[in-house]
Amino acid sequence: MTTRLLPIAMALAAMTAASAARAGQDPAPPIPETAMLDDPCAGRAATVYSPGTDWAWLCRYQAANRALAGQAVDVVLIGDSITEGWANQDPGFFEGGIVGRGISGQTSPQLLVRFWQDVIALRPKVVHLMIGTNDIAGNTGPTSPEAYKNAIRAMVTLAKANHIVVILGSIPPADRFSWAPQHKPAPTVAALNLWLKDYAAAEGLVYADYHGALAGPSGEFLPALAPDGVHPNKAGYAEMRPIAEKAIAEAQALAKQHHHRRHRHGSE
Repeated sequence: MTTRLLPIAMALAAMTAASAARAGQDPAPPIPETAMLDDPCAGRAATVYSPGTDWAWLCRYQAANRALAGQAVDVVLIGDSITEGWANQDPGFFEGGIVGRGISGQTSPQLLVRFWQDVIALRPKVVHLMIGTNDIAGNTGPTSPEAYKNAIRAMVTLAKANHIVVILGSIPPADRFSWAPQHKPAPTVAALNLWLKDYAAAEGLVYADYHGALAGPSGEFLPALAPDGVHPNKAGYAEMRPIAEKAIAEAQALAKQHHHRRHRHGSE
């Protein structure tokens, strides 16, 4: 090393030593090796949606799910804004082991992504699944009736494999979407509801027909029950509640039958 470079080398060595000393006193936080973390929702606000990094919004109910640890959950209602709004408009319905896991704007593939976390892991006896409005509106991009049906089939398969009785709620009526005015959804809503009803019968599921109680003659949501044509008000949820209660009672009876059958076969 030349004498001209020696002062530079000594200065660099001193800087390195000083930096190491500071690091020992105030260590920098470790950099994660990957994006897979034990608690990926830490530091995220549960009420703030980040579509680029949490497309299915898994962080929305993660803390609420943890708070239910050790508690008996009888029924989980999972869906979109109509399910989420139900808990706000009629909180008394969500008591006695009934839990709401609705998220505004969601589609069936988003529900499928969070179905394990927000339904299966809670170990309910019954799941009430109502989704489809935003699929028809194209909220998460181009889709098809078959893609919607496949997502429903997948969630039903998961529920059945975990001994959870499924209630399929009809897609509520709509003849217009304020956020997608180019669509005329009423015929598609009717067609998918017919499939849901037939699929529920074929698979031994419970079908809750909200559409029949809420729709007008042209397939519109009755204005007195949903002023914006999509989202029920208190009067709308008041019409829906007895339909849900009847479906839940039927599903709970099926859950008991299935439990006794498994217990009997297990003891033979």
